[in-house]
Amino acid sequence: MQSPNTPAADSPSALIRPWVKNYQPGVPAEIELPTESLVSMFERSVAEAGDAPATEFFGRRTSYRELGEQVSRAAEGLRRLGVRAGDRVALILPNCPQHVVAFYAVLRLGAVVVEHNPLYTSRELRHQFEDHQARVVIAWDKVVETIEEFPSDVGVEHVIAVNMLAAFPTLKRAALNLPLKKLRESRAALSAPAPRAMSWKSLLSSGSLDAAHPRPSVNDLAVIGYTSGTTGRPKGAMLTHLNLYANALQGEAWMHGAQTGKEILYAVLPMFHAFGMTLYLTFGIRKQGLLVLFPKFDTDLVLGAMKKSPATVYCAVPPIYERTAMAAKDRGISLRSCKFCISGAMNLPDHVVELWESVSGGLLVEGYGMTESSPVALGNPFHPTRQAGTIGVPFPSTDMKVVDVDDPSKEVTQGDPGELLLKGPQVFQGYWNNAAETAKSLTEDGWLRTGDIVTVSAEGFTKIVDRAKELVITGGFNVSPSEVENVLRQHPTVADAAVFGKPLERGGEMVVAAVQMESGSELDEAELRAFCKERMARYKVPVRIVGIDDMPRSMLGKILRKQVKEQSLPRL
Repeated sequence: MQSPNTPAADSPSALIRPWVKNYQPGVPAEIELPTESLVSMFERSVAEAGDAPATEFFGRRTSYRELGEQVSRAAEGLRRLGVRAGDRVALILPNCPQHVVAFYAVLRLGAVVVEHNPLYTSRELRHQFEDHQARVVIAWDKVVETIEEFPSDVGVEHVIAVNMLAAFPTLKRAALNLPLKKLRESRAALSAPAPRAMSWKSLLSSGSLDAAHPRPSVNDLAVIGYTSGTTGRPKGAMLTHLNLYANALQGEAWMHGAQTGKEILYAVLPMFHAFGMTLYLTFGIRKQGLLVLFPKFDTDLVLGAMKKSPATVYCAVPPIYERTAMAAKDRGISLRSCKFCISGAMNLPDHVVELWESVSGGLLVEGYGMTESSPVALGNPFHPTRQAGTIGVPFPSTDMKVVDVDDPSKEVTQGDPGELLLKGPQVFQGYWNNAAETAKSLTEDGWLRTGDIVTVSAEGFTKIVDRAKELVITGGFNVSPSEVENVLRQHPTVADAAVFGKPLERGGEMVVAAVQMESGSELDEAELRAFCKERMARYKVPVRIVGIDDMPRSMLGKILRKQVKEQSLPRL
């Protein structure tokens, strides 16, 4: 949606952003900012798309009209449970049609969606619930027991259990292009009884919401997304309807040539993750596309779906691209339909780019973002100007600068390393109930401090060279070293711990821990890993644990993770 007054990439008014010269022809320097909420956007798509398919899940399609009706009924059910504008409602769901419905039903009431990873342990979820204090939870039936482990003072009053296969009792193997054994495995993995919770079916049984019920405005809070920080305690990034809608419009501008009502998006990234949420729940709905939903990435499911509904938008992380391309090549399945492919969340290795492009025939470009920027802020163009090995250039209506790490008011000389700062309509409003951390991340004049150390080439392309925040990125997820260290220190044999990432040849990092043992104790790597598995999601658990005699520390007693890493890497 471009205003007639929006400057083109080659106009004089675009010259204040020199990187615009690298944009694909037709991509504007600015987007027209939204003036309506995501609810209005959703309702327009429902009205215009009508009987066109909105979602496909294990071969079963739901139309936009049906999706709109379910959102209205779910919103009425939530209203009867007491959900009001401004209330937080927690979603703990994999990718499924109910996730799409729940997201927009909560927003329809003017309430706030709080997305959670269904793989989290009760301990991890409890910290977040104590922060946002949601009284109503919509959860995958397999994690209801995890919620029920919360103490009563957490304040959860209503749990709605979602059985993802309840609406699909007669899934047909032929429709999925799957062997019988795979179909049975998928069924068993997707549902579990949750007798003490309200069913999703019951939530939708109360009729439709009154069409006159007040709707949210563009500046209202829409989502709280939790992100790991250097303190180890997740922080809730507050994103408004404007933040998320603007990022969808920026993505629409970047994917120049994507057609409304024609695109098929493969939801292989989790929608509880910021990248997946924006790509599918906002951009995908805005484009009236077909969302082919996968509860988790599975090459058999993906390649089976390709035969029925070939993807045109396939955005993922490098390991998914590599596994998809290799399997498709081995099985002789075409990926030529994939026109728009953006890799994010971790560095994109050259060999993955070469493999994917040789199989698909299209460009695979790298982008950059964070929860605090809704999330996408930079990307490589879908154009020969793209530069592999970089995170590209800022999106339309996005500004950036590179500053001295210790003095963010001072920009570094072009080409020198410094901290990346961002400004744009997608930048968040701060952290929920955490003014101190907000002040650290947002400057007084509205710049977002990313914590990433970058260099910028003469052509305007940005490359990440280090991460000031020391987060470990594994499988596209952020792991806070402090959080893992705190868990390890709880073990009676561990005196201290330091956690870092070991870069992998095929992209991403391996979580590694160096531990200093208590006097008289010996390192038992298997025991410590089992201890961690009971207390955190599996992707956070160190893949390797090594012993260290003495932790390097600063004069103030702070563990020097960089030195620990340098000492430990030769032993891995």
